[in-house]
Amino acid sequence: MDFTRIIYLLLFIPLIAYVVWYVLRGRKQSPSMKVSTTLPFGKELKTYKNYLIHAPFVLRVLTLSMLILVLMRPVSTTRWSEESVEGIDIMLAMDVSTSMSAVDIQPNRIDVAKEVASQFVSGRTNDNIGLTLFAGESFTQCPLTIDYRSVLSLIDKSGIEYVLNGALKDGTAIGLGIANAVSRLKDSKAKSKVIILLTDGSNNSGEITPEDAAKIAKEYDIRIYTIGFRTDTEVVQTPYGLLNNSEFDEKTLKSIASVTGGEYFRSSSKSSLIDIYKEIDQLERTKLEIKHFGDQKEMFMIFALIAIVSLMLEIMLRNTILKKIP
Repeated sequence: MDFTRIIYLLLFIPLIAYVVWYVLRGRKQSPSMKVSTTLPFGKELKTYKNYLIHAPFVLRVLTLSMLILVLMRPVSTTRWSEESVEGIDIMLAMDVSTSMSAVDIQPNRIDVAKEVASQFVSGRTNDNIGLTLFAGESFTQCPLTIDYRSVLSLIDKSGIEYVLNGALKDGTAIGLGIANAVSRLKDSKAKSKVIILLTDGSNNSGEITPEDAAKIAKEYDIRIYTIGFRTDTEVVQTPYGLLNNSEFDEKTLKSIASVTGGEYFRSSSKSSLIDIYKEIDQLERTKLEIKHFGDQKEMFMIFALIAIVSLMLEIMLRNTILKKIP
């Protein structure tokens, strides 16, 4: 147990002085009477009141002592503890181009991708997780954080609306998506840094090629797991009309993963995407030694209760069996 306001310890000085005064005062006030002999008093009959005569004073000192301890604000003892946990830094890079609205994967590609990504985030602990969105351009939707509620909220708000409202131009800039995620991970001190990139197309926008972006990621020891998320249907339906589904560069996605030491996955359904995230979840488990600092708990209540009880006992004794008659 620790005391956060140790300055109030000085209040024990006047309390000790009060105890000394009481003892000295008691000696001076001892009654005396001259008698010819003490024989009649040899067998003095003592009652329980003789033993309780100083009880009110003791209770008062106890009350004051407890009040001082309350003022010192006692808290439960907190200590640093070390334990081995699993934690890495992860950036999710998600394609939000209009092709992600295709309904070949029900209800549509983007909604399934968001749902499974949210499940993945909810299953992680001790990890810093962030989110990058890309279409013809890229931006950071959420920087690295352990505030999973915020990550989940921002995943839910992500979608092709960024393209429709003009925040992003349409297209698929895989290189920019990787570069944006790398910029968030490059200064990380984590032993393991990972990008999980999901797309349904091939790179057709941006000033940085996927290959160059992968090389940059490798320089910063960042692994990239790539996911090709689409079916092999040649023409698919979107809310905005039919879409030619032939544009897909699987070779580049495999190369990106290979260069950085990651893996490439192909998914054409919600269930297979769930399995892919589970596999990545198992692959990316790095043991880290971290320190925890225990939460402080206020402990003043027990001292306050003792003070109340001792005060009530003093009042009861002074007004009952030890009551003084003027």
